[in-house]
Amino acid sequence: MLPLLLASSSVYRRQLLDRLRLPFTCSSPDIDEAHSPDESATELVRRLSLQKAQALASSHPQHLIIGSDQVAVLDAKILGKPHTFDNARQQLLDASGASVSFLTGLTLLNSQTGKYQTDCVPFTVHMRPLTTQQIERYLHAEQPYDCAGSFKAEGLGVSLFERTEGDDATSLVGLPLISLVTMLINEGISIP
Repeated sequence: MLPLLLASSSVYRRQLLDRLRLPFTCSSPDIDEAHSPDESATELVRRLSLQKAQALASSHPQHLIIGSDQVAVLDAKILGKPHTFDNARQQLLDASGASVSFLTGLTLLNSQTGKYQTDCVPFTVHMRPLTTQQIERYLHAEQPYDCAGSFKAEGLGVSLFERTEGDDATSLVGLPLISLVTMLINEGISIP
């Protein structure tokens, strides 16, 4: 088996990949994550997941490299990571009582052959109607400023949900394991 490399510095993605009980290392790719004009959210996450994997291919020439990227979409608008309390509060106020779609791009690149598999896995969160006080209490408790959509689904953020909809709940956290397992099997890796 070629060594497995996660092209990410995300603690959340690392924790998810740990579930597969495969040895792997991590390295953070340095790419421009800007949204191109006229590029759909799906095209964006597919492109960025591939670019993240490709950015590490020359320094890891005999690896299976996992690239992933995620955006949240509300009313056809891409939500970035909020980075600040005020931005997060506004994102959650806008999402209150609405549905937020999370699109996660996933690429598995065999840097030895140059062949890759790419997917985009959607997942929808239907938010509860939220008061400003609920939002502020949540933000003070969890500080999800590095998370698209301004919440951590793997933590207290689940209390903001009315329901969820999708084929792979791990995609909501940023690494769709069901799709990744299929890709790894296609590369000849036995799981479990």
